[in-house]
Amino acid sequence: MKLNFNKKQCFTVPEAFYRMINKELEPIKTPSKEINTIILNFRDPNYSPKNGGFHPVEARLERRNREWQIVYITDFSYQGLPYPELVVDIDVCFISKEVFSLFCGWLQNKSAKELLDQFVGNFIEYYSMGSYQVSVSFD
Repeated sequence: MKLNFNKKQCFTVPEAFYRMINKELEPIKTPSKEINTIILNFRDPNYSPKNGGFHPVEARLERRNREWQIVYITDFSYQGLPYPELVVDIDVCFISKEVFSLFCGWLQNKSAKELLDQFVGNFIEYYSMGSYQVSVSFD
């Protein structure tokens, strides 16, 4: 399965991000029913509140006509003591054109773009290091 992306969204991401998504979808047989949503979950099986590791990341894609667009890319981290739980650390929302940071709140314009570039660049690098197990679901 290979996707054609609408790359003219509010935020731009590196071409490597689109290649990464298609690489994960390549071995998957196209579902028999028409799908409009794909969710990819990237997990470091060793990530824990005690030992740290690579934060889990989720990306949601939706079909618009014949192209796919990114709806969000979300990074999660363990927070809180004495019982840490996974919370949204960074949330890039392509629909509302905003970026959320746990420690800064909702960002726009230059600040949003800078955080997005850093976050996605790091994520692609961690992926290329083999840090994640990836699961894909369809809707």
